[in-house]
Amino acid sequence: MSVRGPRLEFAVGAFLLLALASLLVLALASTNGKFGFGRHTYPLKARFTNLGQLRTSAPVKVGGVVIGDVADIQLDPVKFDAIVTLAIDDRYKDLPADTSAGILTGGLLGESYIGLQPGGDEQALKPGEEIAFTTPAVDLIQMVGKYMFGGGSKPAAGDTPAAGTTAANRGAVSATPETTPPSSPDTPKP
Repeated sequence: MSVRGPRLEFAVGAFLLLALASLLVLALASTNGKFGFGRHTYPLKARFTNLGQLRTSAPVKVGGVVIGDVADIQLDPVKFDAIVTLAIDDRYKDLPADTSAGILTGGLLGESYIGLQPGGDEQALKPGEEIAFTTPAVDLIQMVGKYMFGGGSKPAAGDTPAAGTTAANRGAVSATPETTPPSSPDTPKP
């Protein structure tokens, strides 16, 4: 057997350090640098009738800028609405009391997130308060199905009138004695 030299041991040690550093970078990238410590947030609640594909840890955005995330999702046992708890960064604690929340999708099949639309109220939402104005998620499959399979209000292009109807009884005005034109002066009067 050959004796391992210091160069081989150094190369193996350097390789292991590089592998550990790569794992650390991957962990930081996958959590967006949020490990749960050193980050100060305050909770807000929002009530929705339909969450769609919204999950915990989904971002909360204002104007496309991430200001927090979804901390918890619970079901209200009385009203059967979903109650979503948002963890909003303390830097954005002055959200107006009339802020509205909606569940949006990034792209056609992208991730769901909560979009906040600040209002103009001078009072701010306090920690733990509920956002009063919410918009549920839009179910794209249900919407497409409604328009494809007769959910619209217009009749289909090939529809024909019901049997036995003619132009005369579908809306034509019948002539009555009051609306008949007067006889011409050339015709003798009876």
